[in-house]
Amino acid sequence: MQIPSHIRAVLFDAVGTLIYPQPPVAEVYHLAGSRLGSKYSVEEVVPRFRAAIKRHHQGGQTSEELERERWRQIVYDVMDDVEDPQRLLLNDLWQHFGSASSWRLFDDVAPFWKDLARRGYLLGIASNFDSRLRTICLGHPPLDECHQIFVSSEVGSPKPELSFYRAVEQQLGLRPEQILLIGDDQAADVTGPLAAGWQAIWLRRDLGESLTD
Repeated sequence: MQIPSHIRAVLFDAVGTLIYPQPPVAEVYHLAGSRLGSKYSVEEVVPRFRAAIKRHHQGGQTSEELERERWRQIVYDVMDDVEDPQRLLLNDLWQHFGSASSWRLFDDVAPFWKDLARRGYLLGIASNFDSRLRTICLGHPPLDECHQIFVSSEVGSPKPELSFYRAVEQQLGLRPEQILLIGDDQAADVTGPLAAGWQAIWLRRDLGESLTD
């Protein structure tokens, strides 16, 4: 993967770029839901989760509270056959996906990250996530050494909102053209940053691409 010579900071999206959930999301939802009486199979959960994510997408503004509320809507949209007045399912899933042990690092991440650090790039993470991402990163070297972690719930707006990229620029103290974002989402990690004046690389892991290609 070629990095333009004028780039000073290389930022990465998190989920789907650096890390992935293990066990898969649908299996976790199925198991957690079944404990409360859900009858949905893993195969049924997969399309239900995808549809719920689309219905409850992040808007122009977000926060820690709004993000948890969004996930409340997603969880009970997916598992709509459970009675859960105490929000046990939400709490279970929230804690699960906030744990480093629930995520795995893609095999190409550590060597690529270390090579970029050796070459003197400022490295960071720019993700539509919440503060749980910091705990997750601490459990996955070399991400545990990353001090530049930008999550939408703390920035106040998600990618691909222009305000997200401008907030990152301000905190890094860099001009837009000095920043490169690598990620797997076309809108958030390519179209958005390019519109903000950044450089961008679309990593298509779904097509078998890797950071070393």
